[in-house]
Amino acid sequence: MAKEYDIAKASGVCSTCERELAGGEEFVAALFDTAEGFRRDDFCKSCWEGRSDEAEKAFSVWHSRIPLPSEPKKPVVNNNVLVDFFEKLDAQSEPAKVNFRFVLALMLMRKKMLIYDGSSDEEGREVWTMHFKSEQAAVKVIRPELNAEQIAEVGTQLGALFEVEI
Repeated sequence: MAKEYDIAKASGVCSTCERELAGGEEFVAALFDTAEGFRRDDFCKSCWEGRSDEAEKAFSVWHSRIPLPSEPKKPVVNNNVLVDFFEKLDAQSEPAKVNFRFVLALMLMRKKMLIYDGSSDEEGREVWTMHFKSEQAAVKVIRPELNAEQIAEVGTQLGALFEVEI
């Protein structure tokens, strides 16, 4: 694969005040696109409030909750977060981001949110034409030359990012 990202899972610590987040506490996770790749920072709610500058710089933002120790670990990512991340990757040409978008498309197809319409060859690359179940507007997704192992690796990276098993 051209480039892989090492995206951290939830740290359990606020990136600003460095306070450990307690079980049951809500927090904000923000993903930043840096020269080194995607960087994830977690913020307690009080440190996030009033940080419109951080929100504007973030590639993606979502709210989550630290599970209680007694809770079984089964995190679920909000579908809107997945769609938002998918859409923000649309204009990206970096191979790792194209790979992320393709695997996100597969996830959204699995969830029956994104419908495959067909494929075409554009500039020597296979491009899938799709649409969201709730819309008719065409969405184009580049199908990178990934084998099953590489798709699984990108899925694992996305799973670590969103704290879900993919």
